[in-house]
Amino acid sequence: MEISDLLADAMARAEQDPYEIPLERINIANPFLFQQDVHHAWFKRLRDEAPVHYCAESFFGPYWSVTRYDHIMTVDTSHDVFSSEPAITIGDTQDSFPLPMFIAMDRPKHDEQRSVVSPVTGADNLRHFEPIIRERTIDVLENLPVGETFDWVDQVSVELTTRMLATLFDFPFEDRRQLTRWSDVATAVPGLGVIDSDQQREDELMECLEYFTRLWNERVKQAPGNDLISMLAHGEATRNMPPMEYLGNLVLLIVGGNDTTRSTMTASVLALHENPEEYAKVVACPELIDNMVAETVRWQTPLAHMRRICKVDTELGGQTIKAGDKVIMWYISGNRDERFTEQPDEFMIERPNVRKHLSFGFGIHRCMGNRLAELQLRILWEEILKRYERIEVVGEPTRTASSFVHGFTAMPVKLHPRLP
Repeated sequence: MEISDLLADAMARAEQDPYEIPLERINIANPFLFQQDVHHAWFKRLRDEAPVHYCAESFFGPYWSVTRYDHIMTVDTSHDVFSSEPAITIGDTQDSFPLPMFIAMDRPKHDEQRSVVSPVTGADNLRHFEPIIRERTIDVLENLPVGETFDWVDQVSVELTTRMLATLFDFPFEDRRQLTRWSDVATAVPGLGVIDSDQQREDELMECLEYFTRLWNERVKQAPGNDLISMLAHGEATRNMPPMEYLGNLVLLIVGGNDTTRSTMTASVLALHENPEEYAKVVACPELIDNMVAETVRWQTPLAHMRRICKVDTELGGQTIKAGDKVIMWYISGNRDERFTEQPDEFMIERPNVRKHLSFGFGIHRCMGNRLAELQLRILWEEILKRYERIEVVGEPTRTASSFVHGFTAMPVKLHPRLP
């Protein structure tokens, strides 16, 4: 079947009622379920009726879906049973274009490579970054059109995260939007607007490798610095990486520092627009911003899933998973699990245990940039509240067609300034 036919079939299936489909025929990895924002009903059925669910046929091959909070925690922290190799997304890597990266490695190599770059988001660096983030946030906000419709995703979410990425890599600032492009290319479904084919993805990512190789060659001749490229070039566990492993880690760091934060920046505006009573709480008590950020990360879940491969035959949720089976942890479902979270579909910034969401993962692969992401979001909303009465969403947001990146490609808004 041609890719266009596969996409047309997937789009039609996304319009079906999940309760009218036999359980064994449900393929929750359909990207159009997420683009059309109808996925939550499908996940609820799986949580209730088949929390460890086997899909025998899909574009990605057979896979197990793990949809309840407790089961996801078991998989995410059982590193001796579930392997991260060779990839973290439901789609298999192509033998002709492998992209090894430390998040898709097991111990000890994972720990060795992660330790090289993790200081970039350590406490000392966060203190250094805070005034830089605030200065850039003010610059972006001060140059937005007030009272006119504009795209929040492009002018705020993408711009702020791309500026931060350029800082983390010490990347030429004038070319920073190229980082956004490579991030989008790396995670896009071919045929849905960003890229036309896997070959185009490979071609553009090889351009990414060429660009970053020039930067590597510059940094390796210099004294070790605090940027990610210098860390990789001088790190004992990474300085002799093959080119494709360098590219794989670049893709990991670019996507991890871009998609998740920019999706949450957009989701926070949407959530507070749709829940004015929660917004009123933040306005009355800005100390609630941290809670609001954590609740947005749960409510949105910017990366919908992570995958593992079962190493040995094991039992989970009454099902026997065989060695070699593909297991998908649906964070986006676990964050809405009624067994763990009361009123999970509601956006509640005073929710108890608001930080106990799954969005950053758990265990050795827990997101190393979570504190930086939260810092960026906190500063953004501190500065928004100083300037605007509210941010009005004036049209339906356009969502990403992806079962991995749960984000937005556009969202029209209008700013209402604070009254004197």
